[in-house]
Amino acid sequence: MFIADDGLIEDIRQLPSPNYDERPPDARIELLVIHNISLPPGEFGGPGIIELFTNRLDPATHPYYAQIAGRRVSAHVLIRRDGAAIQFVSFAKRAWHAGVSTWRGRSRCNDFSIGIELEGTDDVPFAPVQYERLAQVTRALKARYPIADIVGHSDVAAGRKTDPGPHFDWPHYRALLVD
Repeated sequence: MFIADDGLIEDIRQLPSPNYDERPPDARIELLVIHNISLPPGEFGGPGIIELFTNRLDPATHPYYAQIAGRRVSAHVLIRRDGAAIQFVSFAKRAWHAGVSTWRGRSRCNDFSIGIELEGTDDVPFAPVQYERLAQVTRALKARYPIADIVGHSDVAAGRKTDPGPHFDWPHYRALLVD
């Protein structure tokens, strides 16, 4: 897996989100934030996540969607339950994934982080193939950028977010990163 100069991963599906902007001129990508998402909540495989990240979520499709319609959010990459990966935002750009956030005394984590969403919930274990794909993407990111820390959304938005949740197997993921 290779990240090109434009911040795109070769050989995965590209589906541009309008929900990004430029990073600050002096920003170095030093943080990887892992999230989970399912839309509707607890359901997998549908178009909801893509529709949310591309501003096409129809609030009439599901009662939950009325609560989140109009939100402008994104992630750099989504990894589906079957391991398929979709890139929504170039790593060179600032995706809108962490919201109000702080890491090691620095606020506005979107400025210096990359956000990867795993299709899942806090209540269900992730699929083995998701860990494998996440490790592939992480190795490519670490080869390209000075990633110093890998954290969960809950680590940068404590008290506000819980993902990737208690079923995310940090030791297994870290073991996959060892060459």
